[in-house]
Amino acid sequence: MNVLWIMADQLRFDYLSCYGATHFDTPNLDWLASQGVRFKQAYVQSPVCGPSRMSFYTGRYVRSHGATWNGFPLRVGEPTLGEHLPEIAVKCALVGKTHMIPDREGMARLGIEPESTIGALVSECGFEVFVRDDGTNHSDYPGRHAQDYDQYLRDHGMDGDNPWEEWANTAVGPDGEWRSGWLLENAPLAARVPKEHSETAWLTTRGIEFIEAQGGQPWLCHLSYIKPHWPYLAPAPYNALYGPGDLPPVNRSEAELNTDHPLMQAWTSMRVSRSFSRDEVRDLVGPTYMGLIKELDDQLGRLFQYLQDSGRFGDTMIVFCSDHGDNLGDHWIGEKDLFYDCSARIPLLIYDPRREADPARGTVSDDLVEGIDLAPTFLDFFGATPKPHILEGRSLQPLLHGHSPDWRDYVVSEYDYATRDARHATGVNQSDARLVMIFDGRWKYIHAETFRPMLFDLHADPCELTDLGAVTDHADHIDRLGALHFEWCRRHHTRVTRSAETVEAMTDAREPPGILIGYYDADELIADGLDVPEHIVR
Repeated sequence: MNVLWIMADQLRFDYLSCYGATHFDTPNLDWLASQGVRFKQAYVQSPVCGPSRMSFYTGRYVRSHGATWNGFPLRVGEPTLGEHLPEIAVKCALVGKTHMIPDREGMARLGIEPESTIGALVSECGFEVFVRDDGTNHSDYPGRHAQDYDQYLRDHGMDGDNPWEEWANTAVGPDGEWRSGWLLENAPLAARVPKEHSETAWLTTRGIEFIEAQGGQPWLCHLSYIKPHWPYLAPAPYNALYGPGDLPPVNRSEAELNTDHPLMQAWTSMRVSRSFSRDEVRDLVGPTYMGLIKELDDQLGRLFQYLQDSGRFGDTMIVFCSDHGDNLGDHWIGEKDLFYDCSARIPLLIYDPRREADPARGTVSDDLVEGIDLAPTFLDFFGATPKPHILEGRSLQPLLHGHSPDWRDYVVSEYDYATRDARHATGVNQSDARLVMIFDGRWKYIHAETFRPMLFDLHADPCELTDLGAVTDHADHIDRLGALHFEWCRRHHTRVTRSAETVEAMTDAREPPGILIGYYDADELIADGLDVPEHIVR
């Protein structure tokens, strides 16, 4: 049995037709949903690439693993799937992006050479790298990982100083001039790279090649796509499949711009928010975003067909999700960020090939799910011993098999905005620049250190347009959800070196051998069933 874990980057849940999108179709992902369970309320642990992915890979909350922002290394020693799966002889491999930044200072302190076997695994979040591609090729970026794709492009006649930049992320203007995909005005233009050589097509091929190369050892392959993450540039014909008229209506209100919340005032003033708040920008970028999703869905159709033709569909769990969404001008903001559903809520489709999952095929789960639930789900699938002292998520296996277990009452997501312009604009100290979301399925509470909380009622206001955080009529909900936040904070988050069974055995054994505390005489030792050491009775 194997696991193919597919992750898209910056993909909104509501841009898939199996999640109710009516502005275009994603038939291949719809088909996957029909074969398994579609989770309707899945949330990431942070609506930003790096911290979200580190939570996926560790099965732990952001406050627990500490990699709270892009470029913040995952500290040496933090347990990942790359440690858990090899313990049970399961290969843990990567094809694509992780956004992992190695803790080089920690490795140096411990004498771990980055080029050593251990050093390589620590540097790659525990994954055996079949190919890594983080969707950037700038020499100054700390995680420059597109060299394999560069070489592929060169091998197919697309050379240059930086093929990733010059072909996959550059278009040609009307006068034959090159146009950068980094500039939003160029989004409607076709990328220079042909569709059969795009990054999405290439990663699909590499994923298939990985599967074909495997022998009898069970494996987990993390096939992690770059798109539809920016740069928003698609190859032909995907760049021209849709237009502004195909976009759903933008989700925002004038009242949101008039908020009294200082942090939101600052957020809507940032460059990326001002850009995506312009209708002309959204009309240019949105159709290309849709085209990139359509390209991904087409390539997944090729992948799913291969799995069926090769017989792998019968022995491989298939998981599809994204690491976060994209605001796309909703709520007057751009990029990912913050806890609106368009950013923090993700698509999650899981196909379990085992017959035990037959009762749940094609069903929809309303249970509150977190990204950290995938790691324990994978261990459960492979028959590993659970590790609740390390993994803070919960195995989804009961839900995949149609059972109704006692489930969680709320989900948690975190956001560290210490590096954002909004922090300077509000004068917040970087140690206080943190947000925490508590969502119970209806009420979304956002703790904002130094500011009043925000509150949204998603039953009465599913579009999240009205912040009730300053409304006294809802003080009871703020108090209740604030108490849940405090309850969550009080949990053990770092006691990972002793399992519950070990702690229980230590409790039963009382003190270590030879340690006798509080006994008055030998008779008390005997009464407790302890052997009396000879030197005590001599």
